Amino acid sequence: MSLRKTDLNLLVILDALLDEAHVSRAAQRINLSQPATSAALERCRQLFDDPLLIRSRGGMILTPKADRLHHRLKQVLVELEDVLESRDEDLQRIEQTLRLSMSDAYVASLGPKLAAYLGATAPGVNLVFLPWVGPGAALEQLVKGQVDLAISQFPQVQSSISRRELAHEDYRIILRKDHPALARFDLDTWLALPHLIMSGRGETRTGLDLLLEGMGRKRRVAMVVPSFNLALPLLQQTELVSMLPVHGVPRELFAEFELLPPPVDMPGYTVHLAWHRRLDGDRVTGHVADFIAGECFPLDAAGTG
Repeated sequence: MSLRKTDLNLLVILDALLDEAHVSRAAQRINLSQPATSAALERCRQLFDDPLLIRSRGGMILTPKADRLHHRLKQVLVELEDVLESRDEDLQRIEQTLRLSMSDAYVASLGPKLAAYLGATAPGVNLVFLPWVGPGAALEQLVKGQVDLAISQFPQVQSSISRRELAHEDYRIILRKDHPALARFDLDTWLALPHLIMSGRGETRTGLDLLLEGMGRKRRVAMVVPSFNLALPLLQQTELVSMLPVHGVPRELFAEFELLPPPVDMPGYTVHLAWHRRLDGDRVTGHVADFIAGECFPLDAAGTG
């Protein structure tokens, strides 16, 4: 027997039939016509490969198998009703863990706000921030159920993914305040510098490299790091230069860096919050997603207001 092919409404009807041992009374109890109830009984007989109810001199009686099913079925229906009613459970009492995927810069910005908000509104909700592995891999994690919410640029998603626009993100060239290249910063100077890129998957090329190739130019990627938290100290202490989204520099570090518009036409992108549609009705996921979209953006970072 496959649960996927089973109409769960049959179990509700069967529960009434086993309680009443009478088709007409069961039909009246569940507000169903007698012919529809009789048809449902026939389907249940096929489902369980048993007559379930048989006629006797005093009416209908339960078969031994039906008698064994009776109590277990009632327990299952009670538990299922509890599951369905949990949608209205008080957020103060819910205990649940959400897994999130986003860059470490977003974690640093959103983490304190989420901790304070959930501590006040849903103290039993725990958050697990997973290592950032890029937008493509994040979408795969959503589909596989390994991640509940993800923040990144998701310009195209499959039909099973829901998403909300959060903000527009621009790129800036980031280098330390006393960098010698600032004396004459132009395209040639920029491309001659050693470049640092941030990639959670260790990639050595980005969309910028494709853009430069189209111009007949190239750069040298001297270093790749997996997080913003590693990128910024390196930019601060070396002659490395990097093109990063503006949210990567917290406001408290503005005094340490110059943030310049790229000397090439590098378009920004839309930041999305994404989740799998299987979670569309999940109260905790919706609670956290609404807070992120409504209260956490735009971020308090360079160029984001």
